Amino acid sequence: MQITNQAGDQHEVPTEGGKANQYLLPFILVTCLFFLWGMAHNLDSVLIPHLKKACELNNRQSTLIDTSVFFAYFIMAIPAGMLIKRFGYKNSIITGLLVFAVGAFLFVPAANTRTYELFLFALFVIGCGLTILETSANPYAAILGPAESSSKRLNLAASFNGLAAMVAPIVGSLFILSGTNHTPEQMAAMPEAEKAAYLLGEAASVKMPYIVLGTILVLVAIIFYFVQLPSMKTAHTETEVKPGFFSVLKFTHLSWAVVAQFFYVGAQVCITSFFIRIAQQGAGLDEKTAGYYLGIYGFLFMAGRFIGTFFLKYVKDYVLLSIYCVMSVVLCLVAIYGSGIVVIYALGGIGFFMSIMFPTIFSLGIKGLKSNTETGSSWLVMSIVGGAIIPYGMGTLIDMNHDDIQSGYIIPLVCFLIILSFGAYGYKVKTVSE
Repeated sequence: MQITNQAGDQHEVPTEGGKANQYLLPFILVTCLFFLWGMAHNLDSVLIPHLKKACELNNRQSTLIDTSVFFAYFIMAIPAGMLIKRFGYKNSIITGLLVFAVGAFLFVPAANTRTYELFLFALFVIGCGLTILETSANPYAAILGPAESSSKRLNLAASFNGLAAMVAPIVGSLFILSGTNHTPEQMAAMPEAEKAAYLLGEAASVKMPYIVLGTILVLVAIIFYFVQLPSMKTAHTETEVKPGFFSVLKFTHLSWAVVAQFFYVGAQVCITSFFIRIAQQGAGLDEKTAGYYLGIYGFLFMAGRFIGTFFLKYVKDYVLLSIYCVMSVVLCLVAIYGSGIVVIYALGGIGFFMSIMFPTIFSLGIKGLKSNTETGSSWLVMSIVGGAIIPYGMGTLIDMNHDDIQSGYIIPLVCFLIILSFGAYGYKVKTVSE
């Protein structure tokens, strides 16, 4: 692996611990990005029940929040990879931050007009920014140091994505959720003027959190503009497959990783998107209390990332992935068939065991790709579209089962079984010739 500095000079990435310290600042800055996009994704878990109420939606319609964000990953993954190849990681990161900020600011007119379609457009713009950020930051964190420690490095950075999983629900519960819920009968009996004021007030509560988020994003983009970052490039050898969007799929471990990532993101979004609803239905909690429990779920997710990073020093990444998948399957069964607070405990456990899956699948997927790393990363980011498709299927299943939220958790259970097959044998890197 080589590094190209701002002057264009190239040198080998040092593997000694002392020399690697020069990459500490770039790694810290990139790690901040994991936290920021984690805030966006985990605020969606609060937005789904909130906008369901504010915009008077059914379960299927409410999942379009996820669809808008994650469909952007599918649309923007290839352009994001091209952007990185053309302008480098630093400029791509700045672009992603600014697009992300534009989407956050669009929440203001969406809330002022209580227009669900405008909310969805704002979320799509946010998703475009997130796609550019994730396509840039995930491989950058993975290759910013020795190849043998890429999984540990990526899991460490992703741990701060887990921190956001704890912080975002708490922020959302404090500043977005009102805790006021009316039954359909109460809403029908409410005078039109009072009903309109209530719904507009519910929609307006999203403005301040997203204005603050957008402002922070602009400030971070300015910091990246003025900080010197090494431009990481991988050496190309004569024996490896030539870079190409479809030729890279000749690496079967990447193809498996794309499938596994599709179902992982779908499973994670399903679990978090319906967390507040299942906490209300299965455990009998009120809206705000359920939101705080979602914050505890996020804490367990974050703890799982840090603990998983520690375990990766002693356990092979694919082995740990497989163990965590088995535990997630068992806990999904508890969430489906359990009742009371046991359901919440099961969901918290799933959060813990899901924690290492995304970065581990990602690092296993790009292993050995060399000059195909950017293209492989685009495929893995594009597979995040699972978060747009699978939750919509779960919402449809729940509506078909008369609003039985617990029955829908069969969907993430199946997803974890598919990921388990990747951890068991799909991860294996095979030599590919031209």
